[in-house]
Amino acid sequence: MATGSFDITRKFVRVMRTRANGLIEFEFAVGDPDVAVELVMPKAAFDEFCAANHVERIAAESAAFDSDAADADFHWNLHQATHQRFR
Repeated sequence: MATGSFDITRKFVRVMRTRANGLIEFEFAVGDPDVAVELVMPKAAFDEFCAANHVERIAAESAAFDSDAADADFHWNLHQATHQRFR
């Protein structure tokens, strides 16, 4: 990201999945969609959260890092970790 282009008025949501119990798993970012926190909310709360924050929705397929990049091994999120077997 170019210096000076960080805009705290821009907020982003990337929906990761909807659980069987109706909870929405998503990433929320302010200013830079590549730096996000993971949250889980019921659908009604999620819709209210998105409206209150005037979010820009990002497709779940858009990754923060290219999978071919050298640092891709270090990029993961909690959603991915729950499906990963660790030694």
